[in-house]
Amino acid sequence: MILPGLILSLELSGQHDEDLARRLQRRDPDAMKDLYDRFGRLAYSVVLAIVRDGGTAEDLVQETFLRVWNRIQAFEPGRGALGPWLLAIARNRAIDHVRSSSARMDKNAYELDVREHPSLFVDMSREVENTDHARLIRAAIAKLNENQQRVIELAYYEGLSQTEMATRLGQPLGTVKTWVRAALAILREELGQAVAA
Repeated sequence: MILPGLILSLELSGQHDEDLARRLQRRDPDAMKDLYDRFGRLAYSVVLAIVRDGGTAEDLVQETFLRVWNRIQAFEPGRGALGPWLLAIARNRAIDHVRSSSARMDKNAYELDVREHPSLFVDMSREVENTDHARLIRAAIAKLNENQQRVIELAYYEGLSQTEMATRLGQPLGTVKTWVRAALAILREELGQAVAA
C-alpha cells in the first residue's frame, strides 16, 4: 500500500473541485453533501489507517468535514486541489488524536528529538497537492525500495517519529534514519526534476 489515498485524491481532484469549493464558500448546503459523497470514503480510509478504530475514524471524519465547512473561506481553489486539502485535514486530525491518546497513556511517549518529528514530512505533502503531479508522485515512490516506502507510509499514515518507526520495525534507529534520509532525498530529487522539466 503506497499512499493510495493521497494518490487517488490527486487523480480525482480537478476542475470539478474549483466549482465545489466555490459552492461551499457560498454556503450551499448541497455542496457539503457533494463533498462528502466525493471524499467521505477516502477520508475515512485515511483516518482508519491511522487510528485503527472504526468508531473513532467516523468521529474524526465528521470533525474533518466540519472543519472544512468552517475554514472553506480560506481555501483558494486556484492554488490547490480540494481533495488533497481535505485529506490533509483528515490526516492531521487522526495524527493529533493518536498523539493525544498516546500522551494520555504515557506522558513521556512523545518527547521527540526535533530532528525525528513527523513534521519533517509536512512540506512534502504540500508539494504533492497539485493534481497534475499524481503520475510524477507515483513514479517517484516507485523508485523507493520497500524499506524506504514503509518508513514514508509510517510517517504519513501514523505520524510516527523515527524512534517509533525503529521500535515498530524492530530495526536500529540508525538504520531507520538512513532509510528516511534516502527516501526523502530520492523523492526530493525526483519531484524536483519533474517540476524543473
